[in-house]
Amino acid sequence: MKPSNLSQLQIDPAMKRRPRGAVKTIFAVIVLAAAVAVYFAWPKAEGEHRVFGKELTSKSVAAVSPQKQATAPQSSTAPAAPEPKPTATGGAANALLTVSGYIINRERIEISPRFQGVVKWIGVKKGDAVKKDQTVVLLDDAEQNARVAETNGRLASAHVALERSELSYRRVQELTARNVLSKEADDEARLSVAAAKAAIAEIEGQLALAKTYLDWTIIRSPIDGVVLEKLAEPGELVTPQSFGGARGPSTAVLAVADLQDLQVEIDVSETDLAKISLGQRCQISPEAYPEKHYDGVVAEISPEASRQKGTLQIKVQIRQPDRFLTPELSAKVDFLPQP
Repeated sequence: MKPSNLSQLQIDPAMKRRPRGAVKTIFAVIVLAAAVAVYFAWPKAEGEHRVFGKELTSKSVAAVSPQKQATAPQSSTAPAAPEPKPTATGGAANALLTVSGYIINRERIEISPRFQGVVKWIGVKKGDAVKKDQTVVLLDDAEQNARVAETNGRLASAHVALERSELSYRRVQELTARNVLSKEADDEARLSVAAAKAAIAEIEGQLALAKTYLDWTIIRSPIDGVVLEKLAEPGELVTPQSFGGARGPSTAVLAVADLQDLQVEIDVSETDLAKISLGQRCQISPEAYPEKHYDGVVAEISPEASRQKGTLQIKVQIRQPDRFLTPELSAKVDFLPQP
């Protein structure tokens, strides 16, 4: 390579020098930012307010506006009464204990047929309100109607047999009075009449039973309440007793409960049982609506504890429940001190 070409590839020594002015400027900005950060991070004295570029303390504020401080009312020397604070679990301020549980129906009634039959009609669905003695389900009544008709026929025949026995008895009495027949024949005729009357009474009982079975095909609600579950469908075989297994016939057609009769079921640790007594006042707050509160009272304390859990089951009756309380939702119970 020629020397002239090598000289062209060399860098001018003046261009190798770095500009020192820019480095100094960057260093100065970093130092200034660090000083500002240390200034604001340094602990402040009581009543002191720091503002970038100057300091303003409570003393300087008093010096600036002495007239305003003179006109301000003097605070009382007595400390103000502290406001009641909620418990750690968010319950009432004066609660002795706060425990979470579940809202339940005090009574859940599963309506079951009294004999095996086929569902013919269901007149309600889940969530419907029902009245006491309202017809909710009809079973197939063809067999029961046939039994009633058969028993009515037997009863009519029994009445004919009684009339025949009575006619025969009257004739025997006339012949016995004239000494044509013996006293024994008179007794036999009289007993025949009594047997016919007994047969009528028996058949009348069978007729009443057949009519009872016919009436049982009409299933009515036993209470005023709401349908919780629909457990059968039209055309399904239902029976009052299960045959066993998951594929056996249904044992109930409907489940109903009174939503105005609700309780909260909770498990209380054995270490907290001394804080609870029967009839104790409580405050219930549903988890879904924590701003709503309901009065309650301890209605039931289980006579037996759970050894595995070390707890005892408590049921708190809710007074005046409304539509916001739904069974099986969780709620908090604050146990209040006795008045």
